[in-house]
Amino acid sequence: MKIEFVEIQNFRKLKSCRVAFSAKNTIFVGANNSGKTSAMDALILLLKQSRRKEITTTDITLSNWHNINIIGNTWIECDKPKELNLGIEQWQPLLPALDIWLNIDNSEIHYVSHLIPTLSWTGGKLGVRLCFGPKSVKEVEKLYKEFTKVFNAAAETVSKNKNSSKTKLSLWPQSLKEFLEKRLHSNFTVSAYLLDPAKLVDTVDGVAQPQNLPKHSVALDSEPFKGLFKIDVINAQRGFSDAKTSDSPGSGNTIGSLTTQLRSYFDKHLNPSEQPNEDDIEALVAIANATDEFDRKLKSSFKSAISELEGLGYPGFSDPQITLTSKVNPVDGLSHDSAVQFNVPNSSETSEAPPLSLPEKYNGLGYQNLISMVFKLIRFRDEWMRIGKASKVLDNADSIIEPLHLVLIEEPEAHLHAQVQQIFVRKAYDVLRHHEDLRDSQKLTTQMVISTHSSHIAHEIDFCCLRYFRRKPTENKNEVPCATIVNLSKTFGQEDETSKFATRYLKTTHCDLFFADAAILVEGPAERMLVPHFIHKYQKLNSRYITVLEIGGSHAHRLKPLIEDLGLLTLVVTDIDSIQENSTKKIQPERTKSYRTGNVTLKSWLPNKDDLDELLDLADSEKISGNSIVRVAYQYPFKIVFTDGGKEEEAIPYTFEDALVLSNIKLFKKLSSSTGLTKKMSNALLKSTLSEAMTEMFDALDKGKKAEMALELLYLKEPNELTPPKYIAEGLEWLQDKLKNKDSDSLDKNDSDGGNQ
Repeated sequence: MKIEFVEIQNFRKLKSCRVAFSAKNTIFVGANNSGKTSAMDALILLLKQSRRKEITTTDITLSNWHNINIIGNTWIECDKPKELNLGIEQWQPLLPALDIWLNIDNSEIHYVSHLIPTLSWTGGKLGVRLCFGPKSVKEVEKLYKEFTKVFNAAAETVSKNKNSSKTKLSLWPQSLKEFLEKRLHSNFTVSAYLLDPAKLVDTVDGVAQPQNLPKHSVALDSEPFKGLFKIDVINAQRGFSDAKTSDSPGSGNTIGSLTTQLRSYFDKHLNPSEQPNEDDIEALVAIANATDEFDRKLKSSFKSAISELEGLGYPGFSDPQITLTSKVNPVDGLSHDSAVQFNVPNSSETSEAPPLSLPEKYNGLGYQNLISMVFKLIRFRDEWMRIGKASKVLDNADSIIEPLHLVLIEEPEAHLHAQVQQIFVRKAYDVLRHHEDLRDSQKLTTQMVISTHSSHIAHEIDFCCLRYFRRKPTENKNEVPCATIVNLSKTFGQEDETSKFATRYLKTTHCDLFFADAAILVEGPAERMLVPHFIHKYQKLNSRYITVLEIGGSHAHRLKPLIEDLGLLTLVVTDIDSIQENSTKKIQPERTKSYRTGNVTLKSWLPNKDDLDELLDLADSEKISGNSIVRVAYQYPFKIVFTDGGKEEEAIPYTFEDALVLSNIKLFKKLSSSTGLTKKMSNALLKSTLSEAMTEMFDALDKGKKAEMALELLYLKEPNELTPPKYIAEGLEWLQDKLKNKDSDSLDKNDSDGGNQ
């Protein structure tokens, strides 16, 4: 049994989306505020019975409140209550819901006999919807009566206020939303409904198409997944404290220390006082002997004090006499701050001194976090497998092991070093399966879901397990932005050369692409070193997460499928790479010579042209993709004044380096101590004409070391003194404008380049 996918509806930013689950690990990735946490919270709050009371009005998609308030207004304005529509069907498209689709093998049908939708169902997909809202028409009628009664009473009170014309008096509730903010859980609950596998349809443009429930659907009487799922959660806020912070229950430490977790584990699985067996007898005898000895010590120690108290006339004839007894509880032995300690090796291996140790609070937060998470995974597994005392305190119904263990982990990277993050995500699933009945079991399934902001964790996992959360702009500014989810198994699972290249490239470099607000693909090492400094000149870009990837003009187009799937704003900074008409020989760019470009990105991606004259005069709008998320920037003619007091002349750079020099002529002329390619470029500027200078720079670039030129510039000059070449500056301005518009998360219909943020 496995969860194949879930569909989340009307939960915060997740209006309607499908999340496919991998067989073992599923990793949620995406930029900040893209919906990862919303998805995890939807799973936690709707699947776990104990957490459902934590659902609030803020969990309902914000734009839905307009229609909910319309329902309330209709109730208030209606003069004929009997004609009102008080059915639950008008509420279901507006309130949070979670569709869970399981894949059931024929051998597992006995587990789901209570969930079979039709008599003809013989296995395969099986769906259940968990809805938060009114459970029946009676619940809607109850809500209607409560709301209208309170609303009308408030309105009547305001109308009787003699000063209401002078002061604006507003009494609760002013709307159905305000009413539900206080009365949500007295009117709404989580109900479960069976879904029809025959009505299951695929997503459209990343948006789920959940089926409508039949008008007279009846909710299930019992919890649908009891006995099927064991659900465990490691929350993002693990509350680790420093050495001087209290770990008491009221200290704000939401999860507690490792000591607390060990104490809980001991109590559930190891405590010899609970359901003792033969192995516990020796420990219990030792505890009883210790108790007797301590009682004797207490009586002798307190004998003098109690005698003195009795000398005052207490206790009297009818008063009970004071007797001191002790109780030794093994769990109490783990209740002190230093119950867990970490030994520090002695300086000498031959030392006979006792080992040095420190309480757990004096170890780093990363170490505490790692140990805590791994120990929790061990505890989750042992509770699932009924290890130790846990099996003895359960009744017969609860003693049956659930066939599916779902573990949800939020942001495991907190306080962890990069390598430790990778080790954790690599080993976590193995820890959950480290039991003789689990290793090769096909009957008992473990699925682990992780949400993360860490590129190191994403790097370690098979990319087919990644689920990318993408912000979806609204159709107009009156709506609330939502999110869609990209199943990257479709992107990286094609097994074609393009997907293989993308996988190898990202594994070789880094996975920042999955968390960035925008990406800049650059041609070579010089651009990679200097473009980040150019970004600092643009305040909006400098405040966003922009990843700069060195990919090269001949390979940038291979990332096209991935970038389009991610919907990631991307600027491609590349070179025009002019070549002769009938050969691949590099040539200095000139007009009307029938030259072509040798750059594969320009020829096959954007702007999908190879004629040099066309490229040199191409309009900006033709450098932008049809969906307006990608723009290419390459060298084109621009005007410069080459000599002091001279006229403007047209310059056509060949590559980034000569474009940079021509954009900073005065600066390069002053570089008297430069060497290598930088010196050659500076010397070229001493020529008497622009044409001679550009020819000399073109020749120097043929064998020059471009990366060394960039490094030397960083050594000789402050990067902010450099003026970006015009084609790069225009590209960065485009990217900044797109991100500025994206902040509103809406489509600007007047946007000149397509209007898609």
